[in-house]
Amino acid sequence: MHTHVRPALAVAMTTGLVVGVSGCAGWGGGPAGGGADTINVLMVNNPQMVDLQQLTAEHFTAETGISVNFTVLPENDVRDKISQEFSSQAGQYDVATLSNFEIPIYARSEWIAPLDDYVEADTEFDQDDVLGPLTASLSGDDGKLYGEPFYGESSFLMYRKDVLDAAGVEMPANPTWDEVAGIAAEVDGAEPGMAGICLRGQPGWGQVFAPLTTVVNTFGGTWFTEDWEAQVDSDRFREAVRFYVDLVREHGETGAPQAGFTECLNNMIQGNAAMWYDATSAAGSLESADSPVRGKMGYVAAPVVETDSSGWLYAWSWSIQQASQKKDAAWEFISWASGRDYEELVGEELGWSRVPAGKRASTYSNPDYLEEAGAFAQPTLEAIQAADPNDPGVQPRPAPGIQFIGIPEFPDLATQVSQDVSSAIAGRMTVEEVLDRGQQLAEDVAERYRERDSG
Repeated sequence: MHTHVRPALAVAMTTGLVVGVSGCAGWGGGPAGGGADTINVLMVNNPQMVDLQQLTAEHFTAETGISVNFTVLPENDVRDKISQEFSSQAGQYDVATLSNFEIPIYARSEWIAPLDDYVEADTEFDQDDVLGPLTASLSGDDGKLYGEPFYGESSFLMYRKDVLDAAGVEMPANPTWDEVAGIAAEVDGAEPGMAGICLRGQPGWGQVFAPLTTVVNTFGGTWFTEDWEAQVDSDRFREAVRFYVDLVREHGETGAPQAGFTECLNNMIQGNAAMWYDATSAAGSLESADSPVRGKMGYVAAPVVETDSSGWLYAWSWSIQQASQKKDAAWEFISWASGRDYEELVGEELGWSRVPAGKRASTYSNPDYLEEAGAFAQPTLEAIQAADPNDPGVQPRPAPGIQFIGIPEFPDLATQVSQDVSSAIAGRMTVEEVLDRGQQLAEDVAERYRERDSG
């Protein structure tokens, strides 16, 4: 999760930059409320959003007369600010970037507005073109739609075709984790300084536990049973974590306990890893014009054990604050930013590798996009289409989510456990110690939900 989670896609920018896009765009100032034709948008500073800022005044405001004040913050900061703003229903911001983790939770609290009436009236938006798993993951318990994706991602295995070929190793189209571990052992050290595989080890619910929870799922484990029994110290959860920790310790990258999405991306680009399991959105960087591994990469489905698929699902998306007094103008902005025409605009103005993809079926039949993204477009589409947040493992779950559990307590729970997982990767703790402590934390969460359900 950029995502990733997306933690995966966050980039380093100056904290707290605010962009006002109106008659004169420039740095500085905060949301001033504006007139009837001004909306305030609070968003994460990922590269795709930075591109959006650059295009809004000339291509949205000029056409609609609606000015947009952007407040742009790093991921952790923007999550905190959005939570404070929307929980208080202050109404200062009309639109915010939320993920498919937050949207069902915020919908339950009635912090965000349903979009169904807008979608039905806006015949040009074409909701049917939005990939089904994303529409489902951005809906509430009531079946109503509460968000529109700006871009989406799943996860898959990326590997150096030339390195495997030189070692006489063939990558299966649908590998198992045992097969991946075997390949990692064979190609470890194939080139000077090259690890067999790169896997996230950095603490964080959206860092190490994004890929690791998908491994737990396909090994047959789960954080909680359907009736809220904690399963962190169960045999299958334990087997999955032990496998992951052993694999990255034996054949993983240097500095694995501190390695997240960005570090693994750099390792792949610099030739320091032969394989990488992570977000599909990473492929655009690997195949960019200036990437030394462009054309050398192969992409296959996320490795499995007991499930048919195991790729995650994540989407940075737009939602409207329930307290907004400018919902119509807010929808116009969302419809434009998540629309098919916006993708065309980015492709023509900035290049097709920068299109915020992973959300519309039409993207994957666009010849201009496919010319740029042909190496990874189909595997990405297949990964997203195979993702099922309501059935990601071998048993029923109490809440939706693949690489996360869709409850407010999950970020704190998984972040605490992840710190110990990183310690295990560093050799400072055993997996048994990690999961015994994790079970206690998970039981505290589970008990609250059992009491709620029984009450």
